[in-house]
Order: sequence, then C-alpha cells, then structure tokens
Amino acid sequence: MFEQIRQYLTRATNLTEDEIKIFENSLELRRIPKKTLLLSAGEVCNFEAYINKGCIREYFINSAGAELTLQFATEDWWVSDITSFEDQTPSDMYIETLEDCELLVLTRQSKEKLINDVPKLERMFRLMIQRHLTAMQKRLFRMVSSAAMDQYVEFLNRYPTISKRVPQQYIASYLGITPEFLSRLRAKQIKCGNISPMLFLSLLAGV
Repeated sequence: MFEQIRQYLTRATNLTEDEIKIFENSLELRRIPKKTLLLSAGEVCNFEAYINKGCIREYFINSAGAELTLQFATEDWWVSDITSFEDQTPSDMYIETLEDCELLVLTRQSKEKLINDVPKLERMFRLMIQRHLTAMQKRLFRMVSSAAMDQYVEFLNRYPTISKRVPQQYIASYLGITPEFLSRLRAKQIKCGNISPMLFLSLLAGV
C-alpha cells in the first residue's frame, strides 16, 4: 500500500525510517468508486489525497452552466483544492473520480499533527504547493497565448495516457475546444501514427 508513496518521499525529502512510519500512520486509505464527487463547489476542502491508483478530474462550472476541466490527476499525484484546504474557505471547484480510486488521505487535522511530529515535511508540502501553482500558472498562460493545436500537443506530452482513460468531452473542456474539433485532431493523430510531437504539430496545420 505504501510502496509508491515511499518512492515519492525518497525523491522529495530525506526522512528516517521512523519518520516515514509516522507519515504512513498519518494516512487514511480510502477506496472510492468512479464517478464519486470528493468535493463540490461551496464545500470546504478538508483533504489532501495522494493517488495510489486511479484518475481524478478537477473542474468548475461557469455562469453558462458549462463544465470546464482544470486538471487531471493520476497515480503518484496529489489532489486537493489548496486554497480551500489552507484557508478553510468554500471551494469554487468540483473534484470527481473518473475511475475506481485508491487514495492515501491527509485531513487538515492529521496534516497539522504530522508536520508538528516531522517538521522536515513542511518543506516538502510547501514545494508541492509551489509546483502546483506553477503548473496552473503555465496552463493559464498556454490557454491565453497558444492555439488549440499547440495545446493539444502539449496535452499529449503532459498526459500521455489520459486520452485512453477519460471521456473525450472532458479533454475537450480542458483544452477549451469543442468535442467535434477534438475528434478531428484525434483522427489526424491516429492517421499520423507514432511520430514526434513537433512533426505531429506541423501536420495538424492541415486539419
């Protein structure tokens, strides 16, 4: 159960075996079926969850009632609404399982105790937040500065297995394009076969 997250800890920080045991004992294993809402808009997020198995989507609903996907998270990722979790304010987003998931969960209370018991973990969590915010900032920049075709290639690089795991309308909402246009991009991708992303991008110009 903890093999994968132990590897994550090894990459992220330098803990003793006793400190790793404290960390593991702070986690709650939850097995969640697919299509379960872990968080809804208006609720206060009280978890940070490491994904041992499965795929999760974060999204919000705009004023027109359309779902806009913010992020996909798969194995070896953490998922949460960081702002809601840290500030204990109502969330604006939804977090939903797209597959049956196995999660290792920290609540706000268990995380506070864990950091008190193992202060070295505070840096790890701080860096985790920084990486998350950096990724979201880069995603926002791509959305306002890149064409849909460029964003699709970036998506394929960043999430090489997601297209086989989630419904296509969610990918379209992540890219900010229609499902119909995404179908055309995918058809071109299949026709091109296994080629480099840059060559694929040049061929997409003919879509």
